[in-house]
Amino acid sequence: MAVYVSVSTSLTNQIDAKLIYSANSVLHSMHAGALGAIKMPELDLFADVYIQVWNQKEALEASSQNIQRFSLPLDKDGMAYGRPVFRDVQVGNNRLRVLTVPMVIAGSERQIGTLQVGTSLDTVAITQRVLLVVLFIGAGLSMLVAGLAGWISTNQVLTPLEAVTETALQITRADDLSRRIPYNGPPEDEVGQLITAFNQTLGRLENLFNSQRRFLADVGHELRTPLTVIRGNVDLMRRMKEPDEESMDSIQSEVDRLSRLVGDLLLLAQAESGKITLAKNLVELDSLVLEVLNQMSVLSKDRLKLTLGEIDQVLVCGDEDRLKQVLVNLIGNAINYAPLGGEVVVGVGKEKDRARITVSDNGPGILKEDLPFIFERFYRGEKSRTRSRDGKGFGLGLSIAYWIVRNHDGQIEVSSTEGRGTTFCIWLPLALDGCQRIESVPI
Repeated sequence: MAVYVSVSTSLTNQIDAKLIYSANSVLHSMHAGALGAIKMPELDLFADVYIQVWNQKEALEASSQNIQRFSLPLDKDGMAYGRPVFRDVQVGNNRLRVLTVPMVIAGSERQIGTLQVGTSLDTVAITQRVLLVVLFIGAGLSMLVAGLAGWISTNQVLTPLEAVTETALQITRADDLSRRIPYNGPPEDEVGQLITAFNQTLGRLENLFNSQRRFLADVGHELRTPLTVIRGNVDLMRRMKEPDEESMDSIQSEVDRLSRLVGDLLLLAQAESGKITLAKNLVELDSLVLEVLNQMSVLSKDRLKLTLGEIDQVLVCGDEDRLKQVLVNLIGNAINYAPLGGEVVVGVGKEKDRARITVSDNGPGILKEDLPFIFERFYRGEKSRTRSRDGKGFGLGLSIAYWIVRNHDGQIEVSSTEGRGTTFCIWLPLALDGCQRIESVPI
């Protein structure tokens, strides 16, 4: 529509300009008061321009040679306007564009006649018709091409989405979270990002369900043993006239073990919900390590050597009790897995703006395939470092330690070589400025 209107307006303006030029040429050739002085052949006019000069009595005084046989006004109604006016009129079978100009004597307002200049609009009409045809055909072809391109592109976009839907339904029907959605397109486009996010979600869900299965299996195993011991001792005590101290001690030991399991589970549940708020105080990390070493030396007794390695004065912002819990877990694990006569080395230092705590042992090490999972909740492989010798481990200590360090804006890393030992390294930000409260982040 815009093209049609603009082209039509442009053609009409060109015709109007041609009529104005012709009218000015006629007016300049006149003598004052002498309408018959106009000589049309001497004027440089267009061949398709029709000219008529009418006097005050509406008698035809002169006309161009191309309409000398036509004695009627080109635009009868236009002569009544008394001012220059453009009008489209129908003359016989022809449609004309006519300019009507009142002729007055120079220096006065007395009208002595009327000049009418017209030209055919056939060229404009033909151009408009051709333009309409071209525009309609072009619009139709454009819609066809656009529709075809849209159909193809839509299919290309929706095909991966159909794969997402089908895979999701198959996962639901088969309960198989190990499946992933294949995608061969560029990963940075919208569909690629959607499929990547969906696959990551599936991976996260798979890990959570696997953790849940391990949790149910491990908790069931851990609860079965102490409950069996307690039930056996209770049955034995019922047959005895006097309580047996050994049986009472065994029951107490198993009850303590169950209490620790329940306590660890409650701590993880609170950590998962983000309900634990950590204190934010200045902690002398070197003093805390020395305190834990003195306490843990009771566990090591004479079976291994508990050594203080590198030591440096280090201040961090954090919860002293929780950091102590991390050290107790790591050093306790190292003591449990170090061989008889082995050595556990604990060190404290700092690098740039971070504090570093290392706990190393020369035990059997951790299998390479177990390393990526040791900080997961309830994860315990059945290999070298999986179960403590006294049967008190639940596979929750490292997960709790990981959560505590993470919520102190720190990192915990592990490196291990089978048969040569394991080293845990904790990184914490130094207390360079004032301490601010730490908000708990879900585990």
